[in-house]
Amino acid sequence: MTRTPPGTRADYRAFRTLPTRWQDNDEYGHLNNATYYALFDTAVSLWQIEQGIEIRGPNATKFLVVESGCRYHAELGFPDILTAGIRIAHIGTSSFRYEIALFANESDTAGAEGFFTQVHVGTDGRPAPLSESVRQTLGQLSV
Repeated sequence: MTRTPPGTRADYRAFRTLPTRWQDNDEYGHLNNATYYALFDTAVSLWQIEQGIEIRGPNATKFLVVESGCRYHAELGFPDILTAGIRIAHIGTSSFRYEIALFANESDTAGAEGFFTQVHVGTDGRPAPLSESVRQTLGQLSV
């Protein structure tokens, strides 16, 4: 099976610096698998907040993660300073797919690449169409 090569910074649209912490390392001295997902979620959540998408509180736009994954290309760990690159690969009626890469220090090549698909849901918990303003905001990251 041919493995897809890691992406580069040029493949992503928005960036967020995320320092690693001592506690992020596992027994083997690299980032714990769960930490990758926490970093992906943090980068995307901060981007959403910076774009004015309310994701907390009574007026929050509710997005549920329905699928996620990660491919590991190189070891990452404390004390690396990571840069998360973010892009959107697909926008549908009520769902969209974020793709996130983690770059260690000044590396131009991703050490890990992940994705998660989010679905917008209404107050009844069922999928609901994305508003035009959210769709336009997400479109800034489309590839």
